[in-house]
Amino acid sequence: MSTLSDLVHAQGLLTEADVEWLHRLAGDGQLLADLASADMVIWIQTADGSFIAVTHSRPSGAATLFYRDLVGEKVRPQWRTQVQSAFESGTIVDSSSPDWFEETPTRVRAVPIVRVAGKDEREVIGVLSRHTNLGEVRTPSRQQISFDECANDLFRMITSGEFPDLAAPTAPRRGAPRASDGLIRLDVDGITTFASPNALSAFNRMGFDDELEGESLAEVTTRLVPPARQVDESLPVVVTGRAPWRTDMEARGVTVSLRAIPLKDHGTRIGAIVLCRDVSELRHQEQELITKDATIREIHHRVKNNLQTVASLLRIQARRTHSEEAREALTQAMRRVESIAVVHDTLASGLAQTVDFDEVFDRVLKLVAEVAAAPNTRARTQREGRFGVLPSEYATPLALALTEVVTNAVEHGLAGQEGIVNIEATRTSELLRVTVTDTGHGLPEGRVGQGLGTQIVRTLIQGELSGTIEWKGNEGEGTQVIIEIPMRWILA
Repeated sequence: MSTLSDLVHAQGLLTEADVEWLHRLAGDGQLLADLASADMVIWIQTADGSFIAVTHSRPSGAATLFYRDLVGEKVRPQWRTQVQSAFESGTIVDSSSPDWFEETPTRVRAVPIVRVAGKDEREVIGVLSRHTNLGEVRTPSRQQISFDECANDLFRMITSGEFPDLAAPTAPRRGAPRASDGLIRLDVDGITTFASPNALSAFNRMGFDDELEGESLAEVTTRLVPPARQVDESLPVVVTGRAPWRTDMEARGVTVSLRAIPLKDHGTRIGAIVLCRDVSELRHQEQELITKDATIREIHHRVKNNLQTVASLLRIQARRTHSEEAREALTQAMRRVESIAVVHDTLASGLAQTVDFDEVFDRVLKLVAEVAAAPNTRARTQREGRFGVLPSEYATPLALALTEVVTNAVEHGLAGQEGIVNIEATRTSELLRVTVTDTGHGLPEGRVGQGLGTQIVRTLIQGELSGTIEWKGNEGEGTQVIIEIPMRWILA
């Protein structure tokens, strides 16, 4: 077990709401580690009263204390009293003297993790420990002092149950800013009291050529964003620090991602942290992907239209020919083309190059309905089980092969009589098994046909899908076709 949920559920002492709270806090573990320039570990109580580490975040701008990850380990004896005291008292407990870890002097802070369970109900569900490497301590810069102040504000909010904020977005967008990307500290009025060099550089690239400190961040962004440009409606609340939200702002071809973290003191807003990151290249790449996806969808749409045109031409030719054999050949070719068109039509409606094959196959069965409507034939098709999602390169040959098998069962197995064709799909992590069973005439003397349709099916299943196909049945007892496709090829 290695994930937070696995470790927490194994102890069985916390509720689902507690787990969600810990997940939210763990998501900001890297932020806390970077702000405090220290290792961050979340501990939960075990059934025997001890504590076990469920997350471990290392600082990106400072040396880590721990070569190996602490996740899954029980609290060490030198930290146990401190962690236990923070858990029981609900207050922050600092080490009174340097704690030595493998000959390295450290300072440990234990912060109780408090979850707001009701209007006036708060409970301690774990402990966050900060481990600072004193051997790496130098004269702190103004940036590090500001970062440390921000970390202390967040530690205090964790203790009062005000951080993490459940109103914040649950999943960060691609390119979400971190402390090292740029940090701006706002006071309660939205005035910048500190801006890191990276934050100032990001705003400089958007056209701001002055100092951010002492400026209203809302007024700065108003001046930067062109009046004609449509902006995210959440931008005002982010740049004033009033809501725990994320947004992007764009100016002069530069896109900066912003994340606001309101700072509170027992319910009273005292300011905010605004993280910022230049994500111009990321957004450009995302736009290129969107354009490529749109192009691919358009290609599938055009291929589908072209295939349907070919099928229509084959249908017209089949109606005009005087040879029954030629008409049958043209009709079969038309159905094959239409079954391929179904796959491309499905791909044209989505971004992923995968298809829900159950949807595809249900549409393929409608093509077989024309055969079932032949004179003196009353055939009914039914599907059981699920095929699931398949890559497009496998969906096309499988759809074409099943079209041939089901059409053959209706056209030949049930010719001139009433019956059922049952298609059963069974999928595991290793194998996709499709069984097509009809209640028709059966194979004469158990022999498999050697026509073009059979050759096509063998080529598609064995050659394209690396699978196997088997025909079973006796004359007068119906026919069963078993197709097995290894999933390791499909999922590779």
